[in-house]
Amino acid sequence: MSKHTLPELPYDFNALEPYIDARTMEIHHGKHHGGYVNNLNAAIEGTEMENLSLSDLLKNISKYPVAVRNNGGGHFNHSLFWTIMGKGKGGEPSGNLLDDINSSFGSFEEFKNLFSKAAATRFGSGWAWLLVNDGKLAVSSTPNQDNPLMDVTEVKGTPILGLDVWEHAYYLKYQNRRPEYIENFFNVIDWDAVAKRYEEAK
Repeated sequence: MSKHTLPELPYDFNALEPYIDARTMEIHHGKHHGGYVNNLNAAIEGTEMENLSLSDLLKNISKYPVAVRNNGGGHFNHSLFWTIMGKGKGGEPSGNLLDDINSSFGSFEEFKNLFSKAAATRFGSGWAWLLVNDGKLAVSSTPNQDNPLMDVTEVKGTPILGLDVWEHAYYLKYQNRRPEYIENFFNVIDWDAVAKRYEEAK
């Protein structure tokens, strides 16, 4: 299997301004995500883990070393994160995804509150998720670089939207104002990309 590689950002570093600043994107993508990729490759080198896809590794993560859990999770989570945001996005989803959000959570506003709370109350570092579990939508959060694909998480499923609440994701611009960062994240969500992941996950 070829080595894991850092995916290119699908837009410029400054594309998500003013909500997420260019300098944060540059460091977050190149240094943080790049670091996870390098450390993951080092952790699996010369082992049978080299022959597994990233999602196969994560689904049985309890069998593998902590370095693989942390860096494999970091690689997967960030690879998803970059693709569900975009310039001039935000607003609300439409079609099936909106219908199912409404039926699962009561309304888009209720979903937003639930997701924001999951992100705001995650103690320390971690992620908030919108995921598909047995064909149904759910919201959860995970510590560190864990995600719902992993066999070690409380709420399992396929993540279709994730928000990074590690301090490195927002501290340059927002310092300790995590709720403001969470609120502004909704201005950059690419709901078409999330909807595509939703259809695939179902």
